[in-house]
Amino acid sequence: MLRWIGRIGMVLLCCGGAALAQERLIYKCPGNLYTDSISAKEADERACKALDGGSVTVIQAAPRRVAPSGGEGASPRTADTRVDPADQKARDTDKRRILEAELRREQDRLAALRFDYKNGEPERRGDERNFQKYQERVAAMKADIERAEADIAALKRELAKLPSS
Repeated sequence: MLRWIGRIGMVLLCCGGAALAQERLIYKCPGNLYTDSISAKEADERACKALDGGSVTVIQAAPRRVAPSGGEGASPRTADTRVDPADQKARDTDKRRILEAELRREQDRLAALRFDYKNGEPERRGDERNFQKYQERVAAMKADIERAEADIAALKRELAKLPSS
């Protein structure tokens, strides 16, 4: 019987020592990152430091809740918060008026750009003795016209999305 107890003790001593030798080190890496899944070589490459003894306990923080305050627009809009139909109609009318004014401005700007462009042959200026400068100005004018046309198309799309008044 003592022989068995001696052998069991010897096995436990050996296994316990092996378990301690195989224990993984915990490394603290830059950025407050703790890991035990890297090798010593990787830890050196990442400038991680081994922690002596003890273990790391990670406690999950409870999700933060934003307390609604009484300020303007501070509280998030919920499903049951609705805008008064009269207020919404007024907002839509204002939006339509603003978009229409912007559309008229862009159309006037496009007309002026096309007038100056003269179908790709605008008049040369005195500072454009070099033909390359003239070509660069013509290319810039063409790009401005294309941009204005795209802006007008976008404004028309936005106006089409609005409910008719």
